[in-house]
Amino acid sequence: MGPGGYVGRVARVNLWSQKVYYEYLSESVLRRWIGGRGLGVYIMLKEVNPRVDPLSPDNKAIILTGPLTGVAGAPASGRWCSVTKSPLTYTIHDSHSGGKFGPRLKFAGFDVIIVEDVSERPVYLWVHDGKVEIRDAGHVWGKDTHAVTDVIVSELSSEVGREESREISVACIGPAGERLVRFACIINDKSRAAGRGGHGAVWGSKKLKAVAVYGAERPRIAREDVFREASKIAMEKILKNPVTSQSLPRYGTAVLVNIINSHGILPTRNFRTGVFSEAEKISGERMSETILDKTKSRHEACWGCPIGCARYTIVRDSPWSGEGGGPEYETIWAFGPQCGVSDLGAIAKANYLCNELGLDTISMGHTIGTLMELVERGKIPQDKLRGLRAEWGRPEAVVELVWRTAYRSGIGDDLAEGAKRLAERYGDPEVAMVVRGQELPAYDPRGAQGHGLGYATSNRGGCHLRAYMISYEVLGAPRLVDRFSTENKAKLVKEMQDFFAVVDSLILCKFTTFALEPEDYLRLLRGVTGFDYTLEEMLKVGERIYNAERAFNVISFGDGKEYDMLPRRLLEEPMPEGPARGHVVRLREMLDEYYKVRGWIDGRPTREKLEELDLKWLADRLEEEGLLPR
Repeated sequence: MGPGGYVGRVARVNLWSQKVYYEYLSESVLRRWIGGRGLGVYIMLKEVNPRVDPLSPDNKAIILTGPLTGVAGAPASGRWCSVTKSPLTYTIHDSHSGGKFGPRLKFAGFDVIIVEDVSERPVYLWVHDGKVEIRDAGHVWGKDTHAVTDVIVSELSSEVGREESREISVACIGPAGERLVRFACIINDKSRAAGRGGHGAVWGSKKLKAVAVYGAERPRIAREDVFREASKIAMEKILKNPVTSQSLPRYGTAVLVNIINSHGILPTRNFRTGVFSEAEKISGERMSETILDKTKSRHEACWGCPIGCARYTIVRDSPWSGEGGGPEYETIWAFGPQCGVSDLGAIAKANYLCNELGLDTISMGHTIGTLMELVERGKIPQDKLRGLRAEWGRPEAVVELVWRTAYRSGIGDDLAEGAKRLAERYGDPEVAMVVRGQELPAYDPRGAQGHGLGYATSNRGGCHLRAYMISYEVLGAPRLVDRFSTENKAKLVKEMQDFFAVVDSLILCKFTTFALEPEDYLRLLRGVTGFDYTLEEMLKVGERIYNAERAFNVISFGDGKEYDMLPRRLLEEPMPEGPARGHVVRLREMLDEYYKVRGWIDGRPTREKLEELDLKWLADRLEEEGLLPR
């Protein structure tokens, strides 16, 4: 238990025995791993065999908050994360979400929920006032995420009162999670997603349909004076920074569409080029003029957020009529340029369906783009498509394939396995633009060398949020570096990966990093927990987390270096047009230097590095497995 505000209370839920146990994490564990992502990898390494089948009862689903989650005054602290072994990548995997679920889980009295084994029947968890109950979910099994949320909140209102029921948050899976789609996600508050890596499929494999949270317990602050001063400084910086005070509030993440396209790195038609000629039609500026509901968007903001990047949109015209949260930049790209589609209404409709059915929009749209290239190459038998014209630029195909994937119908059964397995099944594996089986997001690294290194070395597979080098290479935050150069990129990527591991453990929104420096997070952390971290100690936690994740993956796969790769297209095929024309990712120029600054050999942590990070027990384990580099 922490010395002040952060107590580390855990609920351990065994779905097979239908029993719940309560415990506390030790002060030493909290100090070494902070919370969120850090605690998640620690618990997984201690309790789960890294070689476990992700969809077996032996995998665990861990729901976590951080020391700053739900703390009034901590900027953008309305977040939580899920940690498990991914059925998409077979790596350790953390997936984060905003909204109100995280703070309300903390208000219910818990920092961590560990879900073990598998239930014989569908269940949901009712977490409230310091206790967890396992309840029958047979009546909501098969329902979409919106219906599940409404039904559960309605039935619980009789217990907490109608007015109080407005403070209940529900995280749940849809039909995609029930059918074990490998990139099924967890949706909370109807439009917020713990999106990447198939965490919804892990819940589905355990017959866990939902978690509902409610409570009135507010997090304690160990050193009120320190925290309040740190909060004041952080808020002032966020409200002065042009990204966090102007661009994101005005246009949301979709502000990036035109910016990234103008740099020639907006992946188009499955990363064949980086220029989309119709980008303006799907931009944040166009969204603001057409389908954005500004009033409802304000209500979509995450708990405690001073930025307010959330979008709520309404499409009124047929055939794409609908409404809901989003779409975000990554989603617009996935259903748009990745598939050659410029119909904003259709993109929004695909987004609404993913939220309702419980699908990761990045992997879903990316995998559709993979299918379209396979169709173009003549790899897909026509009878598999049932008459659907899965061709570039066809919005009706995109929307239809979302449905088919969620229900594993026809070709949707193949898409449900993700782009890597889809391409392998139809005999053209090089078409899959993935790292470790996870579909790459909305930045072509041929025009951003450091970002490419970040993709290749991401512990959770292809991801832009392990090291968002777009900040340095495109946006100039905190400073602009030459995006076509490989010089010093290894050091920058390593430092950002470690720092982001800390932010993911606190847990705060990464958009705060546009305005805040590591020292700002340090002051907030010290104020809440009472732990007297130095800056070096805090960043060392981030390095410890990154090395622990890598060790998990080394045990899972048996190696390291062979997995630090990018698709051949990005390494060997020069960008054909636009501002990045003629460039490939020069990964080899950066990778050896990256291993050097990490203290790794061939992608694996050394005993010296692990012991430096107080991970001798993990070094001993790797040595026992014969996996410690020499």
